[in-house]
Amino acid sequence: MKKFLANSIFKAAGWTYNVDPEILEKKQVIIGFEHTSNLDAVLSIALFQILDIKIHTLIKKELFKGPLKPVLEKLGGIPVDRKASKDIVSQMVEQFQTHETFNLVIAPEATRAKDGSERKPIRTGFWHIAKAANVPIVLMYANARSKQGGILGKIYPTDLQKDLEKIKELYAQFDIDVKIN
Repeated sequence: MKKFLANSIFKAAGWTYNVDPEILEKKQVIIGFEHTSNLDAVLSIALFQILDIKIHTLIKKELFKGPLKPVLEKLGGIPVDRKASKDIVSQMVEQFQTHETFNLVIAPEATRAKDGSERKPIRTGFWHIAKAANVPIVLMYANARSKQGGILGKIYPTDLQKDLEKIKELYAQFDIDVKIN
């Protein structure tokens, strides 16, 4: 039923998706570009349902209160204490180590300008998490102009600057500009 609903969302929105299941692994950091609207999040969640992938995402711990807590947990939210003595990278490495399968989804900050101004270079926390956890970075895309999305590839983190350049290059093939330093 979830897959039917997810496919219906794509059809209703007029989008198509392309995924090579061979790209996916049991443990990975999944990043997504181009983030142009909230529809991107809906389509991403739908695609994960179609692929039968349980995802996790970082959410500040302050939101895990009252009736919202079970909803966020069901959606794969991980409460993050940004003031804790253990940094977020260490917290996520621990999650990767304690789960047989683990898919961490991150929309890197600066993927879109909030007020229409020029975008800043992407933040690189996703890379540091993947490198420390020894897992690949899977590249997800959503191109609003062509109404196409999916997963376009993966990289294994080795050198931050070279990997960012490779990410930029791979997304450029799908007419998506990823701004890096």
